[in-house]
Amino acid sequence: MTLALRVPEELSARVPAEQRGPGRDRDSVRLLVSRGSEPAHHVFRELPGLLRAGDLLVVNTSPTLAAAVDGRVGHARVVVHFSTLGDDGRWAVEVREPDGRGTTRPRAGGPAGTEVRLPAGVRLVLDEGLGGPGGRLWWTRVAAGAVPGLLREHGRAIRYSYTERDQPLSVYQTVFALPSADGSGSAEMPSAARPFTARLVAELVSRGVQFAPVTLHTGVASAEAHEPPYPERFAVPEASARLINAARAGAGRVVAVGTTAVRAVESAAGADGVVRARAGWTDLVVTPERGVRVVDGLLTGLHEPEASHLLMLEAVAGRAAIDRGYEEALRGSYLWHEFGDVHLLLPEDPAHTEHCVSNCW
Repeated sequence: MTLALRVPEELSARVPAEQRGPGRDRDSVRLLVSRGSEPAHHVFRELPGLLRAGDLLVVNTSPTLAAAVDGRVGHARVVVHFSTLGDDGRWAVEVREPDGRGTTRPRAGGPAGTEVRLPAGVRLVLDEGLGGPGGRLWWTRVAAGAVPGLLREHGRAIRYSYTERDQPLSVYQTVFALPSADGSGSAEMPSAARPFTARLVAELVSRGVQFAPVTLHTGVASAEAHEPPYPERFAVPEASARLINAARAGAGRVVAVGTTAVRAVESAAGADGVVRARAGWTDLVVTPERGVRVVDGLLTGLHEPEASHLLMLEAVAGRAAIDRGYEEALRGSYLWHEFGDVHLLLPEDPAHTEHCVSNCW
């Protein structure tokens, strides 16, 4: 799916919401709500009034890694973006060049056997490309157990060119993030959950909205670059599977917080729509043809017009809702990217549609 629109550069969110003015917090971002094809404008802190008792939010607990580390290949300066920890102890990484503005640009990958020198005497050796030789992501060999300490002491959050400056890692952590015993996590923040605050979570719970935690560690294989997502590690615990199945059996709606949560829970769902506890790797790509078996709604950021994530959004809400929503987001000057505004896709509510004849948003 490709949207026939262009996102102006000035609609890139350059700093987090809480840094845009006094009295602002994460939950002060704007919230576009699409029920069917009719969008409405809200502020994120109004979310409790848009959900109802019995609804279930599926949230990703993956922590964001300080995944960018400076290094050298020969005499050349490079920046290594650590992406994914493999089952065999290797790390998938992308080696990039500093661009002189605090961010990076692509660098030709490989060849196999290339050594990257990192701080604290750590050596990284390119082993094999993901998706074939010459790709930008490589499986690499590194001393066992060296990476978590390296990232903790010398890493920083991956920063993109549309942002204004480096930010502390805490800015990239969601309220749901939990540390992983093996040091794994997400190279890119599960950003749909960023607007949640502890106060907002407490209010949602007090109104009868439940939370089902899952984990999916997302890598640096950016779906904004016309690329489908690579296989990623995920886990859906037994307790969360029960909560999801109970919501589906009742009157509650299952709303995924982020495309990562959709990928995790849909990977754990059988053809019968029943979710079972699962952990491992998923290569699932949710498309309109495949559809969704579990998710009724989705809270997500605003994606680039060419992003493969848009296929997932279309699978959840339909093409008309996505087209209309993005047209409205542009018209309303919503902000894009991880520090930007968010979009809530909900199934059309017949009762709401009837009420809206005389009292629309």
